[in-house]
Amino acid sequence: MNTTQQTSLPTYDHRPGAGPTLVFLHYWGGSARTWDLVVDRLPGRDVLTADFRGWSRSSGMAGPYTLRRLADDTLAVIADAGVTDHVLVGHSMGGKVAQLVAATRPAGLRGIVLVGSGPAKPAAQITPEYRQALSHAYDSDESAAWARDHVLTATELPASVRAQILTDSRAGADAARTEWPLRGIAEDITEHTRMVSAPALVIAGENDRVEPVDVLRDNLVPFLSQADFTVIPNTGHLIPLEAPDGLAAAITAFTPAT
Repeated sequence: MNTTQQTSLPTYDHRPGAGPTLVFLHYWGGSARTWDLVVDRLPGRDVLTADFRGWSRSSGMAGPYTLRRLADDTLAVIADAGVTDHVLVGHSMGGKVAQLVAATRPAGLRGIVLVGSGPAKPAAQITPEYRQALSHAYDSDESAAWARDHVLTATELPASVRAQILTDSRAGADAARTEWPLRGIAEDITEHTRMVSAPALVIAGENDRVEPVDVLRDNLVPFLSQADFTVIPNTGHLIPLEAPDGLAAAITAFTPAT
């Protein structure tokens, strides 16, 4: 795995292998390593993972941290890595970023996998009160641990993974931590999602309390021109960490190595 750090780009890791390249985009509070368990189950695949601007190894990068800035960063990272054929795999906030990237119809995009993704059309529950409360989820170790255990996950996780989630949740710049709950989560991007022409796979977690199955079915799938929909059983929102076997299998079935 080759790690690239530049002051003008988010830090990213590129593991050469069989294509198309899988470009993984993490959730709000996550990092490139959120995908480690999935990547481990994809031996031989060409894989690119990145820390979004404002998070983890990219936490020192200046804002703004808007969805469109993250989408622009993603396109820049893909170009910098020399990636041609690729599939975007976006989780939660990363899924919403992936929709914006795919809407530009970049050359070489072969597909898009949206994992517990932020939907194109915000759900009814995303009220101003909800967003204000959510903006404080990662204010302290205690609040981040509560969110991890009572909102984000629906399964028992190893202590090392639980610690990773907590560390990553607290590793964001202050403005990056609040951008998604106060603004990004409520942004209606249906006009962009309708422009996605690549084949799509939408993956929901059966017990996801953040982006429930019915929200993804009603507020995301209808805006994609070519979308398959699947539900991974017995998992909450952190599908890459809770169900890496099922997620890796779904990705491989959707986009086998060539």
